Amino acid sequence: MKAIRIHETGDPEVLRYEETHKPEPGAGEVRVKVKAAGVNFIDTYHRRGWYPIPAPFTPGVEAAGVVDALGPDVTDFAVGDRVAYGLTIGSYAEYALVPAGVVVPLPDGVSYEEGAAAMIQGMTAHYLACSTYPLQPSDTCLIHAAAGGTGALLVQIAKIRGARVIGTVSTAEKEAIARESGADEVIRYTEKDFEEEVKRLTDGKGVNVVYDSVGLTTFDKSLNCLRPRGYMVLFGQASGLVPPVDPQTLNQKGSIYLTRPVLGAYTLTREELLGRASDVFGWIADGRLKIRQDQTFPLSQAQAAHEYLEGRQTKGKVLLIP
Repeated sequence: MKAIRIHETGDPEVLRYEETHKPEPGAGEVRVKVKAAGVNFIDTYHRRGWYPIPAPFTPGVEAAGVVDALGPDVTDFAVGDRVAYGLTIGSYAEYALVPAGVVVPLPDGVSYEEGAAAMIQGMTAHYLACSTYPLQPSDTCLIHAAAGGTGALLVQIAKIRGARVIGTVSTAEKEAIARESGADEVIRYTEKDFEEEVKRLTDGKGVNVVYDSVGLTTFDKSLNCLRPRGYMVLFGQASGLVPPVDPQTLNQKGSIYLTRPVLGAYTLTREELLGRASDVFGWIADGRLKIRQDQTFPLSQAQAAHEYLEGRQTKGKVLLIP
């Protein structure tokens, strides 16, 4: 089979399209014939060595496809089932071995592309808005990169939960996407200081929670946007790693909370995984949650997909199609 392989970490050039062996499922595993694989910022962190993985390896942590083979003791799935999965390395390939415990059924009303797009970004938006800081109708949240793959989904789920949403974007085109997703206010950070605008839009009170996937360039000002006892939710670092934080800063800014969540900690049990997937796929099927597919690349063009993602050009989900 064909797969993308990384032999040494670095820039997108280290992504190699190679012939490799077709794996056989072991106990508790299913083999998935990949129909669509999601491209996520965590893939670039793996590629750069920020989250080290022994090389060589096949990157990619989410996909949707068809069960192609079953390992011993797998009873929840059958060959031919439509499925999706996340949080398992190796999706940039024609076939992937996946522990059955992380695979979820893909409803007929949800496409393979939607399934692949939802397993990291959709599930991330779900846990952020429903668990990390469970938004209420009385809350106001600030969402950075509100037109991106995760950002636009997070805006939609925040609105499903009834919150007021302030989003930041870089361009007029992205502002339109954020507003289409339901954002109540949109700040173009390239034209206005987002901290000043947030304070103006909240009458100086600040927001209950900031959802920040950008990191280095937004973190400090984001802290200043919070009201006392507000939540700083840092869930990515698209612009770079945030330096260490002095805990006294949290005290000085009003007893604020800082958390750096990851999806794995919010899908600790099979029941929790299936519950989140049921919500997300249900909202997609009934039209309340719309997956914006930005660009699809052939699997062989993974390098171009990473360059596109890291160029902050995305206006929705980026997918690789084997």
